[in-house]
Amino acid sequence: MNRTQKFALNSLTSMISQIVVMAAGMITPRLMIATYGSEMNGLVSSLNQFISYLTLVEAGIGGAAIYSLYKPLAEEDHDRISSIVVAAKKSYRQAGYIFSAGIFILAVVYGLLSNAESVTFGTIFTLAIILGINGCFDFFFVAGDRVLLTADQRNYVISFATIINTVLRTVIICVMTAQQMNILLLYGCASALVIIKAGIIVCYSHNNYTYLEKKATPDRSAMEKRWEVIYQQILGIIQTGAPTVLATILLNLVSVSVYSIYNMVISGLNGVLSIFISGLPAGFGDLIARKEETTLRKTVSEFEVAYYYILSIVYGLAFALIMPFVSVYTKGLSDANYYYPLLGAVIVLNGLLYNIKTPQSMLIVSAGMYKETRWRVTIQGLIIIVFGAIGGRLAGMVGIMLGSCLSNLYRTIDLLFFTPKYITHGSPLKSLLRMLLVMVNIIVIYGLSLVYNPECMSYLQWFKLAIIYGVWAVVVVTASAYAFEKKEFISVMKRMFSLVKRKV
Repeated sequence: MNRTQKFALNSLTSMISQIVVMAAGMITPRLMIATYGSEMNGLVSSLNQFISYLTLVEAGIGGAAIYSLYKPLAEEDHDRISSIVVAAKKSYRQAGYIFSAGIFILAVVYGLLSNAESVTFGTIFTLAIILGINGCFDFFFVAGDRVLLTADQRNYVISFATIINTVLRTVIICVMTAQQMNILLLYGCASALVIIKAGIIVCYSHNNYTYLEKKATPDRSAMEKRWEVIYQQILGIIQTGAPTVLATILLNLVSVSVYSIYNMVISGLNGVLSIFISGLPAGFGDLIARKEETTLRKTVSEFEVAYYYILSIVYGLAFALIMPFVSVYTKGLSDANYYYPLLGAVIVLNGLLYNIKTPQSMLIVSAGMYKETRWRVTIQGLIIIVFGAIGGRLAGMVGIMLGSCLSNLYRTIDLLFFTPKYITHGSPLKSLLRMLLVMVNIIVIYGLSLVYNPECMSYLQWFKLAIIYGVWAVVVVTASAYAFEKKEFISVMKRMFSLVKRKV
């Protein structure tokens, strides 16, 4: 398969995966809150976030291995591919031991320091261990094969495994929640399904990369960038996880639960957007490795137009529809106030600022420019921690999210100038104008909700409203794309239509 075909297949499977994950993400929290209460839902969300911080012990192994695999995969250098994969697996196993110890320490410390009113130390400790099982399995059995599939633009395999795991996990949670089973037994059974996901990925890798030598000499030089990659990983985890952690420390688990509902929506939207970038970092990495600079600039420009087209629609609708959705979703939940319009607006704004820099930040990964952006990433992390903590003290959850918005705004401006200067060697002006056009599109889309905003009392009413707003959003964004980006927009449409014709 060529790059376009791999992109199409990755996008299709990623789309299905994200739809399944979104559906599961909407079903399970509602059941958890209704059955076990907001505090338990907040506890699970908080523990999952702390566990995600522990994955930093990976120390950039995946990013470094993926970047190092681009060139040998392009050149079909099987010996070097084997050496890099063996080195990655060995490094992952070492990190796995540290991660496992970290999970145990987290279980003890969180249990002792938690301010949960209705959950015992034993429950917190055991729940933390159970939730950490997925990460342990990934480090010891899956990660090495996963980085090879990612570098080879075969993300569709990972997406398929995720779909199977998510469906089975959701079924188990729904059935056991309906029976009001013990929370520890519930998550224990759900976590055990990681074996199936691991089996799919490992079996595919072993059957399709038969040239891999398990006893190949590890290429330790391929891991040289791991300590530079870790800064990018710290950024990602801090950026997405800081609100939950700060709320856990400064506020309470009920506040974490409220935030988790809004964040569930944003996570779903980010999942939709990730569909359109699945496999692209590897594709751009291939172009960079081949030094095809002209093709890179053209492809990146067309991707920006396509991505910002989708971003405008997705976040324009998010601003207009998030509060009607939360109102319907949390109907009947009385142990906490989930209807908070100001928080909803700030969380959506933060999601927009986080995603609007994707075309630029993705190229940092593709080019492996981790060391060059180290201090920039550090500043971004400090902004969310410092201003998020101050905002949390002054304005609660809204203040924390404003700190996150400020952090994302800084990084967007930084990447806007860094990427064209050091990677594409073009002008930042076009990207800036495209970002401004996104903002204008979103304002126009949201404007309809100011003049037409009927009350939603059911999912059916919300869905009808979403269709009306959705048609308006597509008309607005298509018109603006055709008016201001006619050449690139037509080029993207032709490429998509030609791909569909080949498939048919």
